[in-house]
Amino acid sequence: MAQTVRQAGLFAFLNSDGRAHPVENGLTTATLLLGAIAFTTCFFPGLHLLASWAGLAGIAVGLWGQMVSATTGERFLLIVGLGASAFGFYLGVANGGPFGGILG
Repeated sequence: MAQTVRQAGLFAFLNSDGRAHPVENGLTTATLLLGAIAFTTCFFPGLHLLASWAGLAGIAVGLWGQMVSATTGERFLLIVGLGASAFGFYLGVANGGPFGGILG
């Protein structure tokens, strides 16, 4: 009797179609990491530069990841990372912005 083989590992949730997606998984991981950095640092006004730039990079990487994503799991985690990146970016801008008051 034929049995389906399920992948076990870190990216099993992201590769739900049975194929490997190294680029898409990398974009998802980068978006989550940048979102976590932006979200964490946005609560400290002195770290507004880091929050702003990490948030902006997370938004850019996350939007590109949405364009090339292949599975629902990737899209779900990309939206979580995009939300955290946007939140961190907006509060970073509110606390001083990505240029630290140099341009304004």
